[in-house]
Amino acid sequence: MASMLLDPTALPDELIPYSGKLSPRFYEVRSAVIEFITEDIIPAQPIYKQQIEELLKTVDHPTKCPQPPILRELREKAKARNLYNFFLPEVGRISVLEYSPIAELLGMFGLANQAMNCSAPDTGNMEVLAKYGSPEQKERWLEPLLAGEIRSAFAMTEPGVASSDATNISTRFDYDATTDEYVVNGHKWYISGAIRPECKVLITLGKTRFDGPIHTQQSMMIVPRDAPGVTILRPLAVFGHEHDHAEIIFDNVRVPASNLILGEGRGFEIAQGRLGPGRIHHCMRTIGAAELALSAMIHRANTRRAFGKVLVQKDTVRQAIAEARIQITMCRQLCYLAACMADEKGFKAARTYIAMIKVAAPRMALKVIDDAIQLHGAHGISQDSKLGDMYTNIRTLRVADGPDIVHMNTIAKTEMAKPPSPTGAVVSGTNVNIAKYGKYKHVEGVLTPAPGKFLSKL
Repeated sequence: MASMLLDPTALPDELIPYSGKLSPRFYEVRSAVIEFITEDIIPAQPIYKQQIEELLKTVDHPTKCPQPPILRELREKAKARNLYNFFLPEVGRISVLEYSPIAELLGMFGLANQAMNCSAPDTGNMEVLAKYGSPEQKERWLEPLLAGEIRSAFAMTEPGVASSDATNISTRFDYDATTDEYVVNGHKWYISGAIRPECKVLITLGKTRFDGPIHTQQSMMIVPRDAPGVTILRPLAVFGHEHDHAEIIFDNVRVPASNLILGEGRGFEIAQGRLGPGRIHHCMRTIGAAELALSAMIHRANTRRAFGKVLVQKDTVRQAIAEARIQITMCRQLCYLAACMADEKGFKAARTYIAMIKVAAPRMALKVIDDAIQLHGAHGISQDSKLGDMYTNIRTLRVADGPDIVHMNTIAKTEMAKPPSPTGAVVSGTNVNIAKYGKYKHVEGVLTPAPGKFLSKL
């Protein structure tokens, strides 16, 4: 299946039900992305790896490693193919549904994602500035981000509060009328991308007030990373290995009032608009990673022998491969449904389906990757295999936009808001003897709906 996804002449099976929603532009750009991957990205991957290894020797910590020269070359090639900043609607000129299978390809080939300037958190930050930024903000920050001259980070999560509930965010933005500045005080952590040397700006979520309606207290601020008072305490680890996730202190950081995005009290609104499309893209990239893991599983099964048989001949191995295909296909279709809802009814109407895929896609990918590791044995967790890094990345993504329970609460609230079903009452059934004999009248909380209140039969 992974190889079929790179066939520009064949429409993947799961897209066939949606073929009527696919524009000529989709086929054009999909072919262009596939050609870019096969002609430029795949040949450049070993060069990228070699250059990274050499650059790592020049720094005292891996998070300080600069971007390799080959990336700049690939970005120029992406620009020449009109694929640069492809995530922006005015560049891609395709729907959310049409972008979804392309995001899956970018999940399979992360170098293409970088070369096309489609990497998080920059994509979300650029979308925020493009949609809500002032002309001054766009000139100062959006233009260099779009040009790939700088990178950014999104500073939301805090260690002292449950940040999956954005209303808990406690970073302060206090306005100083004497200087027309905001004074920023706060403590953030797991701010992805903030340590890399190319990161120059932090799009920061905080509060301009701590009273009034809870969803109008938050505001979003542009904070230069090199502003006095911004201190990166340390790189944070994932499963014991330090990554480019920063813990940051904002201590009386002064920024011009013009750095406030959209206005006071608009932060929650901006954040929700930022997360909708990004979550669909994340989930489709996650499915791309699962496809790679399944490909690795099939390769290993066909090339490894144990207990007198090639692994692919064993029923348990075949079952794992079949289960992986079923789960990948189901999640891909759920992502397409969420994308269709976003296209036709907007991201607010699609939020339940987006919550579903945010739970389902990482869970599925982790299971597929874990089964692939099992099939590879020790090799699967070694530095010679990419499976270990894939597992770490997807497990991190599973909490990046909030843990599963947050999204499941969204799904459950939608279900519980629907009118009660008389059919449900019939299927559930009632023991009429409870009401008939009345032995529980003294017990609080025993519900005995009157017979005949709901439908008596299906």
